[in-house]
Amino acid sequence: MIGDASRPVLEIDVAARFGAFRLETRFSSTGLLTALFGQSGAGKTSVVNLMAGLARPERGRIVVDGRVLFDSAKGIDLPPERRRLGYVFQDARLFPHLSVRRNLRYGMTRVPVGERVYDFDRIVDLLGLDPLLERRPAGLSGGEKQRVAIGRALLTSPRLLLMDEPLASVDAARRDEVLGFVERMREQLGIPIVYVSHVIEEVVRLADTLVLMSEGRVAAAGGVEELMNRLDLRPITGRYEAGAVIAATVRAQDEDFALTELEFAGNRLRVPRIDLPEGSPIRVRIRARDVSLSLAPPERTSVLNVFAGRIAEVGAGDGAQLEVLVDVGAPLIARVTRRSVHDLGLAPGTKVYAMVKSVAIDRHSVGGRGSAADGA
Repeated sequence: MIGDASRPVLEIDVAARFGAFRLETRFSSTGLLTALFGQSGAGKTSVVNLMAGLARPERGRIVVDGRVLFDSAKGIDLPPERRRLGYVFQDARLFPHLSVRRNLRYGMTRVPVGERVYDFDRIVDLLGLDPLLERRPAGLSGGEKQRVAIGRALLTSPRLLLMDEPLASVDAARRDEVLGFVERMREQLGIPIVYVSHVIEEVVRLADTLVLMSEGRVAAAGGVEELMNRLDLRPITGRYEAGAVIAATVRAQDEDFALTELEFAGNRLRVPRIDLPEGSPIRVRIRARDVSLSLAPPERTSVLNVFAGRIAEVGAGDGAQLEVLVDVGAPLIARVTRRSVHDLGLAPGTKVYAMVKSVAIDRHSVGGRGSAADGA
């Protein structure tokens, strides 16, 4: 693992123009996986292209693990091959005439033997590529191609890995599989990753640091839990899929009913079984549409998760629905009708009971959780 926890892995402060699109982006991150999130056209891919040296800023500074890649004031502009960054594109871009083995070896041959960080067999095993080694790209699924592309990038021994919407061309059935490999890579190799996505499930599952982008600028940067729980950022994080993100720990397994009990802020949350050992730190996203509120303790209900708390904030709006932030020791967000807010007198300080159905929390709502990350 590269890096020093006392300093940022990334420091980005750049300005650039791409036709009529103006990019002015500044953030830093100490996280192992930094996600750039925003809608199409927000400038996410432009940022990673500037980092990779595939485009040049008008001004600014780019630093990776203490190494300056670009500094307009000092006249530093390292060419792409000297930046030592791996790049996984939306499409795998494998060499069609080469086998998987030769595609992977191609990455290694570009690095002097003494500078190679990762062993070929280790990467093959980590990404489950052994059954594919003698096949050619034309015979691979979208998910298999992306795994090979990730392996080829890793075998160039990069200081940091750029992943630009790597699941965009992968069908839904294979997406979870590839995400699992990315999780293993993050945990076992410890290589810093910049991950571009517009899919919130990927971000919640993978990221330490979240950078929210809109119209070429950074709207906010920081820990995933912190930013996802802010109602004012809903236009960027997405209203339909809005929800709170909670840091939790696996407390126990209920083998009889195939449930896992999680603990957070003194509360217990029951969810469908998660195959992780007790004590494992995880992150859970609870969607606002799956949270109901009551002024009285519910009785004889099928809902397993009921949390006492107080309303911290009621979102603004004049439509049919509003989002309500509830403090239950950790933040929860409930989406309710404006009529319910009126009829129940919901306002900051109101004591309520938040109800969350266990079956509403699926595997896509759960991700690994590393150390806290800072953003700027």
